[in-house]
Amino acid sequence: MQNAKTKFIALLFTAYIIATFGLLIWAIQHSPSRAINTSTAFGPAPDFSAITNIAERKAAFFDYFTPIIEHKNTLILADRERLAAVQSDWQEDATLSNTHQFYLSRWLKRYKIKEEWPIEKQLAELDKRMHIIPPALVLAQAANESAWGTSRFAQDGNNYFGQWCFKKGCGLVPSGRRANAKHEVRKFKSPAGSVDAYLRNLNTHRAYKQLRNIRAQLHQANQPITGVALAEGLIKYSERGEEYVHELQAMMRSNGLEE
Repeated sequence: MQNAKTKFIALLFTAYIIATFGLLIWAIQHSPSRAINTSTAFGPAPDFSAITNIAERKAAFFDYFTPIIEHKNTLILADRERLAAVQSDWQEDATLSNTHQFYLSRWLKRYKIKEEWPIEKQLAELDKRMHIIPPALVLAQAANESAWGTSRFAQDGNNYFGQWCFKKGCGLVPSGRRANAKHEVRKFKSPAGSVDAYLRNLNTHRAYKQLRNIRAQLHQANQPITGVALAEGLIKYSERGEEYVHELQAMMRSNGLEE
């Protein structure tokens, strides 16, 4: 009798392991991040400095980056659909399925939300952070920060947004860096990696909370989420403050990125 009971417990445990592993495989296979490997799918950026005609350089810049940005935003929107399902699941009976627990755990890490927060607060903050950045704004900042892809950091480090890092050897040392400064300009494996880090930066860093608030207000009011509107939340992106914001807005308008 004892032997039969032991075998039954062992079978239950085995079934639990198989079910858990199967759930993990299912969640990974249905994750939007598996849709495409952006590190290789879009290929290297053109040599923008070799395109001497300004209009042609701009067109090449937009043609290269627009599909990358649209793909990244598509992944975010797919996750927002999942988030809505998780919110509905929680509101129904204050519990989450194993699948939804898996997604929530992944999102908390990606969007830098504290695990000790109540789930209601986590979901509310995710709703603010997990959203698109308009392509017009991404393109304008990439062009502005990289001099239309011709900067040293863009060409040698695939860095199109001026992102910093602080570990020695993590990037390229700026030529004008102060003697006591430690920052470097981060290197990426691909331009798509730079876009992904930029989107995560705007969606998580405390300096851009205003941008996320503006976006949430537009979303709640069923108004278009525009690059010109969200640029108002980038006062802290540059030491130039409002001058930088106005420059980005002017770039979006003059290049027909946003009507």
